[in-house]
Amino acid sequence: MTALNSVKELGGPDVLVVGAGPTGLALALDLTRRGVRALVVERADTLFPGSRGKGLQPRTLEVFDDLGVGDAVQEASAHAPIGLIWQDGLSVGEHDMLGDAGVGGPTDTEPYPRSRLLPQWRTQEILFERLTGLGGRVRFGVALTGFDQDTDSVNAHLSDGSTLRAAYLVAADGGRSTVRKALDIAMTGETVDPAPMVVADVRLRPGALDRDHWHLFPGPAGGFAALCPLPGTDEHQFVARTDSLDIPAAVAALTHLGAEDVTEVRWASDFRPRAAMADRFRSGRVLLAGDAAHVHSPAGGQGLNTSVQDAYNLGWKLGQVLLHGADPALVDTYEQERRPVAAHVLGLSTRIHRGQEERGDATRQLGLGYRGGPLSEGAAGALEAGDRAPDGPLPDGRRLFDLFRGPHFTLLAVGTDAELPSLELEFLEAHRIGAYEPYGKGLFLVRPDGYVGWAGEDATGLARYLARLARPGSPVVVR
Repeated sequence: MTALNSVKELGGPDVLVVGAGPTGLALALDLTRRGVRALVVERADTLFPGSRGKGLQPRTLEVFDDLGVGDAVQEASAHAPIGLIWQDGLSVGEHDMLGDAGVGGPTDTEPYPRSRLLPQWRTQEILFERLTGLGGRVRFGVALTGFDQDTDSVNAHLSDGSTLRAAYLVAADGGRSTVRKALDIAMTGETVDPAPMVVADVRLRPGALDRDHWHLFPGPAGGFAALCPLPGTDEHQFVARTDSLDIPAAVAALTHLGAEDVTEVRWASDFRPRAAMADRFRSGRVLLAGDAAHVHSPAGGQGLNTSVQDAYNLGWKLGQVLLHGADPALVDTYEQERRPVAAHVLGLSTRIHRGQEERGDATRQLGLGYRGGPLSEGAAGALEAGDRAPDGPLPDGRRLFDLFRGPHFTLLAVGTDAELPSLELEFLEAHRIGAYEPYGKGLFLVRPDGYVGWAGEDATGLARYLARLARPGSPVVVR
């Protein structure tokens, strides 16, 4: 009896996800659309109510497009407004908050070139609606109280007295992860800024501030406050260097508004900016994702985005192991690929927070990839394995992203008559297109997460590569 079959016979999920934040919901959604049974448990009674991670980077917008929530996200979100700087109650200048001012519109290769703003609570609602619409499950008001594991599965003990057996457990339970602490995995990092900060969602008196700008209030001795209108709401997100959770008083102290201009505080939280990363992302059949694995300064708008992309990287690998019989060692490549990315992004966020680097191309995350990684093999034309696979138009009116959308791999023959292998694999689709400069000439195997896994001028080595992703003895044949 296989581990997966034994889990199913006991009625447990294939994957238990702890935490219904953006990371956990995105992972459960990706798994569910593949046919992997995922269950999310969330200790709170509802989804997170605040706006905390409000910036969505272009690469994350591409991820959401593939997960089937792209249209909903586009409809609910908006481009960031220009920053308006205030001094002593007078506007004295403007500032491009996200470094998007010089970015043009969509191109053939990049359909989402600019960042968008969306309150985190709304992002989670959209992911939750898609997940449950596909039959996925979230159990609110249920906490993980303990777990044990063996070589085949994880036994998870829950606060409602039940015990579930799953093939894998994924901790998406935030920077103070109880799962990470139970595994005794340390977080190594530094305090980015010793000054305390608050973030809050507030309603202001009508007319107190316009909603066409991101309002900035620099103060003496490094003091700072900002009020950003939140798309789709009548609220602003208030962020400030202060140790006061009396939000009306803080607004009055740090801006030209009065305390009476704050008519309601919908949500508030305090924090100290920190950059830290878990020493390991995996212990046996338990994995860490999102803030459970790395925490960022909010300055670069990278935390939520990097976390969602953790889920996007992990989901297809768990799917290949659980559904298609790939060697479980494939799951090891999650840490091998994502830990260097997390380290890079942590450094970027810290430099931006300290004023050592500006937001721009790097923060949009379109240039991140896995060159030299354990699943990147070969090069052809303009691309090397590990690169993001660009979008592009097709003669029939579709786009390359339309071909890639879904839980499958895509073998793309571009501008070449090279013979395509006969591959009888249910998780693979093959397409031949004409010359397209962003790819050049060659064969490109695009992973489910939109990166080139293998590339070559002909099919030499492709069957061997695909054999790593399938059950031993699967018909991976080149004729």
